[in-house]
This record gives sequence, structure tokens and C-alpha cells, in this order.
Amino acid sequence: MSLTINAKTFTADRFGQDAVGYIGPAHTISVLDDVQLSRVAPKATVTFSGVGRASAKLTRTFTLTGALTPTGNAICQINVSTPVGCASADVDSLLNDMGSYLSSASFKTLVKNLQISY
Repeated sequence: MSLTINAKTFTADRFGQDAVGYIGPAHTISVLDDVQLSRVAPKATVTFSGVGRASAKLTRTFTLTGALTPTGNAICQINVSTPVGCASADVDSLLNDMGSYLSSASFKTLVKNLQISY
């Protein structure tokens, strides 16, 4: 099975009980181009229905300039926790808002310059 992200195809490579690892088109023995998807099932108590957790992690090796090493790994990880019973439309709204922020100039400034105050 494969996963498409931004027109790039990632191929399933590693399988765990609650995680699947995918390798991307630039992956080699020395260059990482990986995605890992994982999940944690809700654990209910007598007073709370629990939360489901999902995670997506992209790791990619970059060639560096002006650094002490020639290459380095960049990691982008997204963790989402949603309570059992949350409406599908509410989850869509949450993800759409965060997706918009991830591609915004403000988030890019945070990642590139570590600026957190605007």
C-alpha cells in the first residue's frame, strides 16, 4: 500500500501493531525520506470516554550549508488528540485550521527564525 503526500508517493516499509512506516522517493541507505503514521486507541475510565491519538511524522535528510556537518535530518511531527464522541465536522474544522496555519507565513517564520511573538 502507498501514501501520497504533495504528489510524492511513499511506500509502506515497516509495520507495527499501531504504526506503519513509509519510505519516500528520495530515501536511500544514507538519506532519510520517511513518514511514520501511528495511533493510540482511547482508554475509557468510569467517568471519561477517553481520547484517540493520531500522529504523523516526516523525517528528511537535507544537505547543509554554513554548518559544521554536511547533512542533517529535519523532522516534522503532528500529534492530534480528539475526545471520543467529538463530531466529525468539529475534527474537520480543527484539522483545516491547523493545516492552514502550517502553510502560513507565520508558521514558516516560527520554524525558520524561532519567532513566537507577533
